[in-house]
Amino acid sequence: MYDYILFDLDGTLTDPKEGITSCVQHALDKLGIVEPNRDKLEPFIGPPLSDSFREFYGFDDAKAKQAVIYYRERFSTIGLFENEVYPGIPQMLEELQKAGRHLAVASSKPGVFVTQILEHFGILPYFEVIVGSELDGTRVKKEEVVEEALRQLLHGDTVDKRQDIVMVGDRKYDIEGAKAHGTASIGVAYGYAAEGELEEAGADMIVKTVEELKKVLTTQ
Repeated sequence: MYDYILFDLDGTLTDPKEGITSCVQHALDKLGIVEPNRDKLEPFIGPPLSDSFREFYGFDDAKAKQAVIYYRERFSTIGLFENEVYPGIPQMLEELQKAGRHLAVASSKPGVFVTQILEHFGILPYFEVIVGSELDGTRVKKEEVVEEALRQLLHGDTVDKRQDIVMVGDRKYDIEGAKAHGTASIGVAYGYAAEGELEEAGADMIVKTVEELKKVLTTQ
């Protein structure tokens, strides 16, 4: 049984496609690049933004930093609410909380935005700990986010609790973050992983639906 459950946000608890891809479009447009196909921008969901701008558009560090600034111009006021909670998530979180599980969010998105999103959709009270990246670009790697979430959730006592902890996420970064700290991982295939991505990353278990995830987390 997993007593401590860390959840990714984007593609795991909520579907952020409209907001994220629209804000990437906005940033690219400000830099003179027109990208009309938002489906093409789905790979931006999950990893740190600056990494994605460098990988997918060949930006150097300075240009990637500027792209993130343009992205946040729109995201901080509009994009973060162009989002929706996956059906069944609130009910699952409520059941887990009532069962005494300790829940946390571990996201590469800036923590200030994570908190706003969770509050906006009414699921903030289910989480004891919320950890994201910093607006200055620090703590963006998933292993760093997971490390801080575990530190807060376990109050520094992790020696005998690794078997009680699981990270739930939709991308390889979530699985890799769990592995970096010796915890179990569950990949959710309803998110934005490419075909075979979760398997290749070595997820301990993969579920296809929120209902299947709920069964795994509540019946073990």
